[in-house]
Formats: sequence, C-alpha cells, structure tokens
Amino acid sequence: MLISIDTSSAVPLADQVAQSVRAGIADGSIHPGDRLPPAREAAASLGIGLHTILRGYQQLRDEGLVELRRGRGATVTEAGNPLRARTDQLAREFTTACRHLGLTADQTLDLVRAALQRP
Repeated sequence: MLISIDTSSAVPLADQVAQSVRAGIADGSIHPGDRLPPAREAAASLGIGLHTILRGYQQLRDEGLVELRRGRGATVTEAGNPLRARTDQLAREFTTACRHLGLTADQTLDLVRAALQRP
C-alpha cells in the first residue's frame, strides 16, 4: 500500500497519512493522475478509522496536491510536479555541496540518515 503509518509515533495519524502521500509525490512513486486508495479500503488495510484517512486526504486537498470527488475518490493533481522538482533541486544542491567538501557517498548518506532522525 502506498500509505504507511506508525501507530507508536506522536504524529497524529491523519498527518501521517498526508505525509506518506507527500513523500510518494516527492520521491516520484506517486504521479499526477494517480488515484489514492479509496478511504474505506485504506482505513481497513491500516486498521484505523475512515475519518482519519479522510482528514489526511483533506489536508492534501487543501494543499492542492489531490482532488477529491464524491464517488471518484482522490486523484493526485499536477500541483505535485513542483514538489518533486523542488525535492530534486534540493537533493542536487546538497550532494554537490557534499562533493565540494570532499565527503564520500557513504558520509553523505550518514548525514541524511542523521538528519532524518532529528525531530
């Protein structure tokens, strides 16, 4: 499933739903025109409430990343393309800076892993 959550996290579940989809858009695994899983199906699969999924989807709608249509579900909009482009740009800038500092690929990855573990 393209949505993942961590029930032990302090981050509200609806926020995790939205973050998971945003991450998929940013990493290119979710594309404009893709449909998100139906809310009932996602809720059942993840073992959380339907309204939690809907709140996550509504966050994405409010950000312009998905379009919600009754009976048609949630579809990723073209607005996700700039998010992907910006993520790519930041990754290129970061890796270029690391190369200029003389860091190896492993050292660069260690920096990323450390940053991801910070709150």
